Amino acid sequence: MGRASYVSVGTEKAMKETFGSTCHGAGRVLSRHKAVKAARGRAIYRELEDRGVISMSRGKKTMAEEMPEAYKDIHRVVQVMHDAGIARKVVRLKPLGVIKG
Repeated sequence: MGRASYVSVGTEKAMKETFGSTCHGAGRVLSRHKAVKAARGRAIYRELEDRGVISMSRGKKTMAEEMPEAYKDIHRVVQVMHDAGIARKVVRLKPLGVIKG
C-alpha cells in the first residue's frame, strides 16, 4: 500500500530449485499491533494522498495495520529474487489506488 509492485517472470532455475515458487510480497517488519501503535496520531490516508495514492479502507485501524512502513522494502526483496536467478524483473508498477477491507 503506497509502495511499488513488480511484475516478474519465473525462471528454469526456480522450477528446479524452488518448485517454481518465489515471493509474492515483501513480508511484514511490524506486526499489525505494532503498526497500529506506530501510526497513532498519523493520518495514513492523507500521507498516501500526498504521494498521489487514493485509498479507501474499512477504518483507520485497517489503514494503520497496512501502512507502508509495516512491510519490508519491496525493491530489496525483488532484487534478491532477481539476483538469485529465481525470478526476473519485468516492470515496476507505481500504485494509484488502494482498497483495504
